[in-house]
Amino acid sequence: IQADGTDGNCVTFVLHDEDHTLGNSLRYMVMKNPDVEFCGYCITHPSESKINFRIQTRGALPAVEPFRKGLNDLMGVCQHVLSTFEVRHSWGLRVSS
Repeated sequence: IQADGTDGNCVTFVLHDEDHTLGNSLRYMVMKNPDVEFCGYCITHPSESKINFRIQTRGALPAVEPFRKGLNDLMGVCQHVLSTFEVRHSWGLRVSS
């Protein structure tokens, strides 16, 4: 959903089947971008499993760019955590065997 009178720099993305777990993590990753002026999300209603995720950028940068980057960065962090866990978990099993 694009705000009226913008060139795509102020957009609300509707994410279905998501909650605070993704919303807060993704907001943190997107806000690390200095070109992002505002980023926030809200749960539409407790009985609905969707969030409205809004990004507003400075200048001509389309909001979809920091959204994509935030998702990719978050996937990278999750992959790192998973890999670290697997290494530590498998190492712990070998030592105790």
